[in-house]
Amino acid sequence: MINSTLEAVNPKLNPRLDLVIERTLEVSPERVWAAWTQPELLKKWFAPAPWSTVDCEIDLRPGGQMRTTMRSPEGQDFPGVGCYLEVVEKERLVFTDALTPGYRPSSAPFFTAVITLEPYGTGTQYRVVAMHADEATRDKHEEMGFEKGWNQCLDQLIEVAKGM
Repeated sequence: MINSTLEAVNPKLNPRLDLVIERTLEVSPERVWAAWTQPELLKKWFAPAPWSTVDCEIDLRPGGQMRTTMRSPEGQDFPGVGCYLEVVEKERLVFTDALTPGYRPSSAPFFTAVITLEPYGTGTQYRVVAMHADEATRDKHEEMGFEKGWNQCLDQLIEVAKGM
């Protein structure tokens, strides 16, 4: 169990299955953590504009729920629910849509995310790894605009964090 947990939170990258974003942010890990873990803050940045996040519920503990609803510019809502696998305050969040709260299997798994925050001067070294079960799912996520969308959301997160 310990080894599988360590692999999940410090994944060996597989370029055929994983998508990665690494950036140095000019905001502290505490502020980045708050933006990821406080629903009212997360709603301000979690969808790439002109999309929006109109609802969010966070139960920040392993087995707890992360539920969001994104709204398209046309007004269509897209709910999403996932399960936290690991929560290390101000350092790491691991969540997946392969499981729902309480570790119940999901009917439509897509990816597992590992968000890592490390202090870097007065800022944060930020890394997200989106791990996929197969190449087709990874490729679909990439084609959907993973890099552009996640970087745009990260820019929005930075603005929210700077304004705190």
